[in-house]
Amino acid sequence: MRIDASKAIGAYAATITIALGFVLLTGLNSGKTAFGEIDVERINVREPDGTLRLTISNHARMPGIIIGDKEYPHPNRPEAGMIFFNNEGIENGGLVFDGALVNGRPTNSGSLTFDRYRQDQTVQVTSIEDGPTRSAGLYVNDRPNGPMDFSAIGKISAMAPGAGRDGAVRTANLTQIQRAFLGRGADKASSLELRDGAGHKRLVLSVSDEGLATIQFLDESGKVVRTVAADP
Repeated sequence: MRIDASKAIGAYAATITIALGFVLLTGLNSGKTAFGEIDVERINVREPDGTLRLTISNHARMPGIIIGDKEYPHPNRPEAGMIFFNNEGIENGGLVFDGALVNGRPTNSGSLTFDRYRQDQTVQVTSIEDGPTRSAGLYVNDRPNGPMDFSAIGKISAMAPGAGRDGAVRTANLTQIQRAFLGRGADKASSLELRDGAGHKRLVLSVSDEGLATIQFLDESGKVVRTVAADP
């Protein structure tokens, strides 16, 4: 019996196509696909209606600031990691990391943040290393009550420091006032720092690298008005 090669190839292709279609349809119907290992640059997790809830991305594919269906350029996002979004598809936190050996100096950072609604982070857990300078801790920040003007971020980032830039930052609701810090600072001391509503440091509990424990009270200008220290 003589087999027609062209017909055989056609039959083979048809069989493979049908089998592949069956596998795809079966997988779609089950709603699950199992992988042992995958290499990707970015994963978007969405609700059934398409609302973005999470991105997992390398640095090159990290999103800008996403507010609903609009994306704004981010002024400085060198890390890779995860960005979280609320029920409306608005960014509301993230878990990001970066680091490298720069001119022989080790640099490294990691950050977990929680944002206000249409604002930036109010809680941040971070670790930063820049050569011998290191700090790590928990920050609590105040943010304006109004929504951040995301469209103004790029323009303001390009402005030179000064009164004009400061005014633009306030107008766009981009201000940040640190209220508390708990961690290890660049001075190697572990400390708890509490600030007033204007961001002035008013109370500091610290233990130095050498073991000296102190409590400092400060006025609104930052001047220490009273110190309580452990007896040497």
